[in-house]
Order: sequence, then C-alpha cells, then structure tokens
Amino acid sequence: MSDAIKHECGLAFIRLRKPFSYYQQKYGSVFYGLNKLYLLMEKQHNRGQDGAGVATVKLNTEPGVPFMHRIRSAAPQAIGDVFAKIRDEIQEIEKYQPEITKYPGLMKGHVRFLGELMMGHIRYATQGKNNVELCHPFVRYNTIPARNLTMAGNFNLINTDELFAFSKAEPGDVHKNSDLAAMLEVVHHFLAKEDSDGTKELDVKKILQQAFSMFDGGYHTCGLIGSGDAFVIRDPHGIRPSYYYINDDVIVAASERAAIRTTFNVGENEVLELMPGNALIVKNNGDYSIEQILEPKERKACSFERIYFSRGNDEKIYRERTDLGRHLSGTVLKAIDNDLRNTIFSFIPNTAEVAFYGLVKGLEAYLNKIKVERILSWGNDYDEEKLSEMVNRRIRIDKIATKDVKMRTFITEDSSRNEMVQHVYDITYGKVRPGIDTLVVIDDSIVRGTTLKESIIKMLDRLGPKKIIVVSSAPQIRYPDCYGIDMSKMGDFVAFQAAIALLKDHGKEHILQEAYGLCKELARTNTLHAQNVVKNVYKPFTPEQISAKIAEILTPKGIGAEVEVIYQSIESLHAACPNNLGDWYFTGNYPTPGGNRVVNKAFMNYMEGKNERGY
Repeated sequence: MSDAIKHECGLAFIRLRKPFSYYQQKYGSVFYGLNKLYLLMEKQHNRGQDGAGVATVKLNTEPGVPFMHRIRSAAPQAIGDVFAKIRDEIQEIEKYQPEITKYPGLMKGHVRFLGELMMGHIRYATQGKNNVELCHPFVRYNTIPARNLTMAGNFNLINTDELFAFSKAEPGDVHKNSDLAAMLEVVHHFLAKEDSDGTKELDVKKILQQAFSMFDGGYHTCGLIGSGDAFVIRDPHGIRPSYYYINDDVIVAASERAAIRTTFNVGENEVLELMPGNALIVKNNGDYSIEQILEPKERKACSFERIYFSRGNDEKIYRERTDLGRHLSGTVLKAIDNDLRNTIFSFIPNTAEVAFYGLVKGLEAYLNKIKVERILSWGNDYDEEKLSEMVNRRIRIDKIATKDVKMRTFITEDSSRNEMVQHVYDITYGKVRPGIDTLVVIDDSIVRGTTLKESIIKMLDRLGPKKIIVVSSAPQIRYPDCYGIDMSKMGDFVAFQAAIALLKDHGKEHILQEAYGLCKELARTNTLHAQNVVKNVYKPFTPEQISAKIAEILTPKGIGAEVEVIYQSIESLHAACPNNLGDWYFTGNYPTPGGNRVVNKAFMNYMEGKNERGY
C-alpha cells in the first residue's frame, strides 16, 4: 500500500498438552512451546510492528508461587526484543546452573516464561501513542488465583465508555481510551462473579456469554485465566480472522492460517477457522471444546484482509489477490483503447505484486485471443516471419517503481521536506518511450493518495510517459473503519475530498450542511447509530465521476502526463473474495450500529474542524 495505514494486530496462542519432559524427549528441547510461539508471532509480523508482548501461565504451582507472567516491548523489532529478554533470563540461570536444562521440572520452576499456556501479541497502534503500556497483553492480577486474567486481541470496540461505566473502573490517562482495558474489566467482572464462592469449577462459557454480549466491534481475542483455563473468541460477524489447530501435543490459535501451517508444518485442511460467535475453550486439564457464545450474524469478514493485510502465502489469499487483478483487466484495456503495443504495466511495491500478476494474466488472455483471431483471419496468407512476430507478442512488463530505503531528513522546512519525500520510490530509466508509451501501475488501495501525489506520480512522470494510469485493486475507500484499522478521519480519504470538490463544482454544497444538520439532530436524540448520513455526500455522483476528480486531485502541478485513476468495483471485489464480504469502508454498510455512530461522528468532526478520531 503506497499510503501506509496502521492496521490489524496479530494474535498467537499455544496450550501445551503434555509435561515439559515430553517435549524435551520428543523434540529435543524443553523450550519447544516458546520456540513455536516465537515462530507463530514472526510469521505474523506483518500484522503489527509498533509493539509485541507475551504472557504465560504455569499450571499446578504451589500456593504463593507466581504463575502468571507478562513481558512487553515497544522497541524496534519488538518481537525479537521480547524473546531476547526471555533468552537473557534463561542464559543467566544457565550461567550458575549449567546442567539445569536437563531437568524440565527445575526449568519450569526457574524460568518465568516457561508456562503451559502461552499467548503472544503483535500490535499496530490504532489508538494512543506507541507506548509500551498500551501493548498487549493486559493483566488483571488478584490474590485469588482463579481471578487472575490476562488478555490480548485483534480488535477495536466502539463502546468503551459504556464498558468502563458498567465495570465501575477508573482507568488512568494511558488506558482511558483503550478497548482492551475496557474489555478486560468487563470480562474480569464476570470472572469474579462466577468465582464468587470459590468452590466450583469455572463456567468459562457462561463468563464469555455474559461479557461478550456487551461488546460492539469486531474482535479476535484470547484470554488466559489463573485457574489454568483459556479461551479464544471471535465476533459474531466474523469481522476479524481466527484460526486454530489441535493435535495430541498442542492446541494452537492465530490470526492467520498460513502462520499456523508454516510453524507446525501441517496441511491446509488441518487448520480450521473459528466460526463467527464461537469460542475455543481450553480447560485446565487440557480438554477443549468449541462453543457458540453469541448468535452468529450476517458474515462480514474484513475484505481488507484479503486485499492487503494477511500474508499472501496462504493459497486462498494468493488466489483471491490474483483474481482482484484479473477482474481489472477489462477496465484497463478499455482505458488504453486496447493498445498493448504502447503500454507498459508495472506495480507499486510490495503488496500489489500478486494483484499485478492477476492483471497480467487477464491481459494475456485477451492478447492470446487476438493472436488466434488474427492468425485464423490470414488463411494461408502468412510466412514464418509473419507468424513468428504474431506468436511472440507479449504484454510489456517492467519493474518501473522500486521502494527505496525509508527516507529521513534533518530538514524542517515543508518545501524541502516535500522534495525529499519524492524520493521514497525510485524508478527504472530507459524502459518508457517518452511521449509514446502509457504507463499502467497497480496499487492495492488508495487511502489518502499522499504518497502517490508527492512521490510516485512525480517520479513516474520523469520517464516522460504520454499517460499514467494508477489502478487500485480495492474500491474507493469512502468511510472510516472502527473494527481494527486506523482509518477514522473523514478528511484523510481522497475519495471524500473528491466528493466535497464535486459538490462545490456543481453548486451542491448545501448537501454538506444538510448532512451536518441531520447528524446534529441524531446526536441530540442519541440516535447517531440509526443511519449512515455520510452516504448523502456521495449520492449525487457516480464512481467514475469521483475517480476522475481523484485523478485531478492527485495530479501534481507541472506534470506532463495525463493521469487517470481506476478503482476496483464492489461487484468484482465480492466476486474475487466471496467469503470476505465486509466492505463498510467502501460502501458504508456497517455490520454493527456502532459503525454508523462512528462515521457520523467523524463527519461532524470534519465539519467542525476537529482533527480527532471518530471513536
């Protein structure tokens, strides 16, 4: 994505089902679980690079012995930093007791993070600064063992204020806007209530049903309880992804199927999807069950997972991203008047590469069809040279844009800094015929368009193309997200900027005031959740009109080439990603009422000149 956005977090859970001596004998290391947790987190590092954390629980400890431990880091390369600190602790122990690794029981007693229950988290900061205190997991300690709770997740909640009010918690300044802090307090409330007499086994299903019925948002969340129980739960719309794998040795859950497959070397069908509204509950004896906690609702799995966020080495995701590109081939051919001879195709690194392959496959299918038709039309009127020339025609493909090292500058003046920003991407010279060739580049999505305008288009124009066509494998991003992606300010979206500009061009600015007035009335009656008022801003214009205005906005002054922007259609998105139909950032059709409240609040902030999140 040329405009980097803060986005999904990653979750990893492992429950060891055997004694540590078993893993030492079978796998040659008492640290089998920790090693796998590290791999499971690293294979999801794409999901979070602002921080990382690990929590573990030891089973069957003596009274008074600490059994729940947590470590976090907001350092660069946070995963490595967390496990380096764990490794340093282990090496310090081995320095004084070199033979201790031969005794798994002693190792468990001496190594803080050698627990049977393990949870790892990687974070992108969707709220708050990159503060280690906001890194998951969070912990709620208690003198009663069963009331200790640590949680982490990939989610955003929209109703944190109500949750804090319910739990009567008074979070400090650091945690007052934290979804996880609010979620932790509510779950702990019902955990303590369930454990009120301290004589019975915890009914984890009951706790989850009571707590999670109160949460408005999308979530994939894990919790470890001091009793030795654990859970992984997914929201009823299936907005956030969740997968699990179970064998005799381990119970595993993660945000990505491919991460589990790679870490444990298992087949696709062995890793299962945790269905919406369900929870994987693991008891303290190692037994497990899949329980329906909330009534499943219309499936709205996040389509951005397939377009961009998830790792593309999952075969399903790879195929879907290829299809996203292939679906665009017809529109692109129309834009270039089918002139493949004078068009070069490329992509904006790095995540658009797979969609680019799909686009090329669609173009090749068209070219091959033309070849067959031309050859058949010749009858016997051809020779070897003529036939060879036709057969050897190819789509012109070149790597034109290259993502350079992250540019840093000591310059403070805006004009000088902007000049430096132009060089975030570099270009390949000598491939474009100036004034003749059209240059088509595909990006996976266009959010703000800042990098396109300030860097990419300027750099591409230096090659002298007749026309630059920027293709987005995603539709126009028009609305905020509030279920895990940090897109919450209306003014950031270039599609919204285009709609505003079109309203001004057509003398329809009154629509903005009418929409703002309606939002104010909804806020007065506490019904901001009732409808998405911002749809009215886009309603007067076709997607093509908005795309044309976006191209105008993104064209820097002094550019010689004509600039066009092509977006994926909603219909093609759904055809390519049929199981991930969550599209509210494109359509405004939010899966929960809280989404309407967020978009309306974001619009009000825009109209009032407030540079604030909508939730």
